[in-house]
Amino acid sequence: MIISISGIRGILLNRRNIPIMSMPIESMLLAVNVNFLVFSVSSDDMMGQSFASLVPTVAAAESAIGLAIFVITFRVRGTIAVEFINSIQG
Repeated sequence: MIISISGIRGILLNRRNIPIMSMPIESMLLAVNVNFLVFSVSSDDMMGQSFASLVPTVAAAESAIGLAIFVITFRVRGTIAVEFINSIQG
């Protein structure tokens, strides 16, 4: 719960830098992963552990797609500042 709240707070406080905005999202995925593991152990079921092994895969895919968006935005606009992202039409 504390990791999730700090992740939400990190997104709300860091609205100027996009790469730093993606780090709290990763910590929220970590919180979900910990919840899967705790509930898997408490219910004596392996399903939560199998889901916990899939979360890093989703996090890696999200990071790769986010990095590609950053690179394309930087090539088109010359900056990745959040203030200029709103002007993208497409």
